[in-house]
Amino acid sequence: MKLTIQTVVVLCVLMCAFPVLAQDKVLMMATTTSTEDTGLLPVLAEAFKKKSGIELRWVAVGTGKALEIGKNCDADLLMVHAPDAEKKFMEEGAGKARTQIMYNDFVLIGPKADPAKVKGKSVADALKGLSAAKATFVSRGDKSGTHMAELKLWKVAAMDAPDKETWYISSGQGMLQCLRMAAEKGGYVLADRGTWIQFESSPESKSMGILVEGDPTLRNQYSVLTLNPEKCSKAKLAAAEAFASWIASAEGQKVIGDFKLMNKQLFFPNAGK
Repeated sequence: MKLTIQTVVVLCVLMCAFPVLAQDKVLMMATTTSTEDTGLLPVLAEAFKKKSGIELRWVAVGTGKALEIGKNCDADLLMVHAPDAEKKFMEEGAGKARTQIMYNDFVLIGPKADPAKVKGKSVADALKGLSAAKATFVSRGDKSGTHMAELKLWKVAAMDAPDKETWYISSGQGMLQCLRMAAEKGGYVLADRGTWIQFESSPESKSMGILVEGDPTLRNQYSVLTLNPEKCSKAKLAAAEAFASWIASAEGQKVIGDFKLMNKQLFFPNAGK
């Protein structure tokens, strides 16, 4: 009977331990809608699990919200694309390390008919043209990396970002939703190239096209941030650092570089550069 009781106790302990052990193999990441909408995240998750045995799960929101999630210790790791906001996050002591991993670029999308006549102009001149023409412009309006980049571009154009103008729509939506809204309204929108390529394959994109691209101010840098264990004691730092190291390694960088949609490369690895 004594042995039976001991056995039961051991079994109970093991049964309680299994969920904890399983949970240790799960890494929660807060990231951006562009990495999810393009289909990159499942590819990264599969390759990382094969390498490490750790399951990557995520919530896809705007970069501003992702950084807020990190400050609230509601994730183990961040993958975002707003360098200025990321540096502030690190300076405030919320993060332990920031690792640059890849980039793509932003593009100005609009009707192929281009009623505001901005095609081929610099970003600054294009924004001035949109404002002068009062052309419908759909903004993320959600403090995402794309929204922060857009606000910065208005400054580059020596203009205040539109606020209550009727032609300026602050949507508070993700990138794909903004592209759909711009297409429906015959408007303009700033998008990351990867999400545009994803959207380009849909019938609703047929009237839309890239009007402005290639400007140095349109570079879109992505990084991963681990959290400060002194502020987020429950964050799985070891697993987060394992992911950060892997994605910056030759293997992880190859996964990023090899990822294509419609035979087009969406992200360009640049860890260590």
